[in-house]
Amino acid sequence: MKQGEIWMADLNLVKGSEQRGIGPVVIISGNAMNDNLGICIVCPLTTRMKNYAGCLVLVKDDLNGLEQDSEVITFQVRTVSHERLISKTGSITEELLVKIKNGLVEVLRY
Repeated sequence: MKQGEIWMADLNLVKGSEQRGIGPVVIISGNAMNDNLGICIVCPLTTRMKNYAGCLVLVKDDLNGLEQDSEVITFQVRTVSHERLISKTGSITEELLVKIKNGLVEVLRY
């Protein structure tokens, strides 16, 4: 599990308006954390695009392995156990990763 990878994850056992279900997430935590702690920080993706400030649309392509264009929900960032990650579907470019990080900064200012 590396920063910038997209994985299918089981996000069930949630409360309220938290993102739920089995779906894609992008790993945003650094590789030292990913490799050593058994957890990683992720942002879930959704195909229900709202174009909220700080969220980034990923267009499906061979690199990311997405089945549909999807929006990174930066305001739903969460830490998950590696046990929640089911299978790797792809990855994103360094340029897109930087845009997600900038989106996180924007969400934290909101």
